Amino acid sequence: MLEELTFGFPILSMLLFFPLVGGLILCLLDDDDLIKNAALAVAGLELVLAIVVLLRFIPDSAAMQFSEQVAWIPPLGISYHLALDGISVLFVGLTAFLTVLIVLYSWDTVRHQIKVYFAALLALETTIIGVFVSIDLILFFVFWELMLIPSYFLIKLWGGGAERQYAALKYVLYTLLGSVFMLLGIVLLDLNYHEWAVAHHIEPSYTFDFLQLLMIPIPPDRQVLIFWLIFLGLVFKAPLFPFHTWLPDVLIEGPIGMAVILAGIKLGTYGFIRFSLPLLPEASQDGGVVAVMMTLGLLAIIYGAIVALIQPDFRRLLAFSSISHLGFVVVGLFALNFQGLQGSLLTMINLGFSTAGLFFLAGFLYTRRQSTHLSSFGGLAKKVPLLATFLLIIGLASIGLPGTNGFVGEFLILLGAFEAYWLYGAVAVTGVIFGAAYFLWYYERAMFGPLTQGLGHAIADLNARETVIAASLSVMIFWIGLYPAPFLHIMNGSVQALVNRLDRGSVAADKPSAIGIQPSAQKAGPEVRGGHHAERTRVSVSLKAES
Repeated sequence: MLEELTFGFPILSMLLFFPLVGGLILCLLDDDDLIKNAALAVAGLELVLAIVVLLRFIPDSAAMQFSEQVAWIPPLGISYHLALDGISVLFVGLTAFLTVLIVLYSWDTVRHQIKVYFAALLALETTIIGVFVSIDLILFFVFWELMLIPSYFLIKLWGGGAERQYAALKYVLYTLLGSVFMLLGIVLLDLNYHEWAVAHHIEPSYTFDFLQLLMIPIPPDRQVLIFWLIFLGLVFKAPLFPFHTWLPDVLIEGPIGMAVILAGIKLGTYGFIRFSLPLLPEASQDGGVVAVMMTLGLLAIIYGAIVALIQPDFRRLLAFSSISHLGFVVVGLFALNFQGLQGSLLTMINLGFSTAGLFFLAGFLYTRRQSTHLSSFGGLAKKVPLLATFLLIIGLASIGLPGTNGFVGEFLILLGAFEAYWLYGAVAVTGVIFGAAYFLWYYERAMFGPLTQGLGHAIADLNARETVIAASLSVMIFWIGLYPAPFLHIMNGSVQALVNRLDRGSVAADKPSAIGIQPSAQKAGPEVRGGHHAERTRVSVSLKAES
């Protein structure tokens, strides 16, 4: 049974459009200090809204919560349908959290076209949140594409590298190429629904709604075709080896803010767990599909880690480290069991604190030495002990030290992988070893040993804003590492529902009598939580055995 819980107030619409409205207001201001303060206020209020959503979210539930739905283009079955469940809700909080930190980081590091920069950053936040709250696939696709506009200008105008224009164009072209295939896969899902609805005289006969698409059967061979089409759209954005070539360019040439978003918010792999696995369960479990996805995941783990090991530049090391971590996520997803899916989802959230945190620290190093190349460092811990301490903490989380968030996610992934395919799990373990090697080797050379020439003069340690950024990330790292239960409870219900869906497969019936669809809202009365009323709206799908 699928449930949708409404909130009685369009909080997701507010969460979605508030940053965009705030960015437009920034364009009316002229004073740089006022613009910065206004941007921080908008990002901070957005974070407050996200926290309210997290606090009101019902854990251990598979329900789609805070649901809002309005017909958008009825003849085509396209609707403005927003909702959150345990798979998506943490990403909204992560996006709002990182945006606040990016605003703080950009306070002194962005010195030209400040108004446009912060407006573009807030517009980008709206599009990212739109991806996470969209339940209609066309609405999801619209935000997926709109994301490219602010991203392109952020990379091109505020990137620090000489090849930033090339990196921005490469990012847009790669994503657009994949999006063409993904849109075709989405259309095929709609046409499959139309074919079924016409055969059973059901109106409306078109829909792009995720919950409606779950209710009807898709032939396994058609599922495989649609899976690979959507795969091409998601894999470029992820990006998974060997579709990753744009990522190092963007993470090195673009601004730190964009690096934090691209390395810390895993949109591509979110698409797999949100849409591909539940809508295409037979294809997701197809032997050939699993073998390809697992192999790509393992190649990403090993390739990314080995290339990171030989990098003398810290930002380039982090770029390939991100590819390696993404390989772990894919291995966990296609273990297709509870532990693997849970570990992958938690790891996607964890990377928003560890990998994104390392990019912040790379930015701190750059502002002091105008480089992140190893030749510019050596004995740095003697000059900036606070920076060195936070770099060690966040770096150890990245390599999965017990007690940090990275350990919990990687442990669950490996547990799931060993349970499903022990050989894949055994190969994946090598990534943990390589990960420790590339980070600790770089850290030892950069932070200890004799002082590099030019470091004899005074070099400032972290200032107040930088300390807030590093400390906030460290708190989240230890919270999840030492007490992950609240985060796991949020996602458990949805992950278990996904596992059940994979076990059951798509609805194997071709008669409407076998599928009890109740499209009209059935009010179950107001539910009181914390002194507030949440109105429950139920959409049921009952599966009846046929004789």
